[in-house]
This record gives sequence, structure tokens and C-alpha cells, in this order.
Amino acid sequence: MDTLAQFIQRKREALGLTPLGLSHKCNVPTVIIEEIEAGRELFLSVTIRQNLAKGLKCSPEEIKILEKDFVTEEVPMEVMDVLKQRILNGETELYCPKCESPLVVRIEKMYDIEDNLELVPRGYCSKCVFQIK
Repeated sequence: MDTLAQFIQRKREALGLTPLGLSHKCNVPTVIIEEIEAGRELFLSVTIRQNLAKGLKCSPEEIKILEKDFVTEEVPMEVMDVLKQRILNGETELYCPKCESPLVVRIEKMYDIEDNLELVPRGYCSKCVFQIK
């Protein structure tokens, strides 16, 4: 059975698309497609899953079944909020609250429906399934 990364890459290549081509076809940022294919995005939002499914000519359920389930309730929301704020403050040397391995962090620039810029902190653990979404 394929991983999510393998499935997306295989379907994309079968359609003769590059990550950039799939990005344009699905209206999903190229960085997200690259993160999925690199195995760093393990859980997708409903919108991204639906857009990918449409572009890859498969059902959203085919994608959903390959996603990893992980529980963020194990990490208190207060800890998550502190990590998010530290990312927004520009800190890059952060560690996973679950396994204490280094976190890979970034700030994603997104726009709301009124075209206002929103800075969204993102991150994932370099060793375990912990993610900041």
C-alpha cells in the first residue's frame, strides 16, 4: 500500500504533471504539494484534499485513507499557543514537546476572503508525527 506521499506523486506523474503543474491545476500552493510528496504533510485540510482529488482524478476518500491520524490533544493548547507565538516572533530553534527533537518551522502567508494578509505559523517535528497547524 502506498503512503500518502507515494500516492500523490504516482498519480501526479501518471497525469504528466510537475508539482508546479499540479499546483496550478488544483489551486493548492506548490509548497504544500512538495511537503506532501516529501512526507512532511501527513494530514490535509478538507479543502486541500478535495482540490487534490479533483486535480488527480481520484476521490477524496482515496487520499483520506492514506493520511496519518495523530492526536494533538496530548499537547496542551497553552503549549501549542506558545510555540505558535514563538514561530511568529521569528524563533527557529524550537523543539518538539513530545519527543524533544528539533522542529522544522515556517510562517505561511495566507489571505482571507477580504484579501487581508494573515501570517500562519506552521511546523513539524523532524522525528515524530507532531505538527503545528
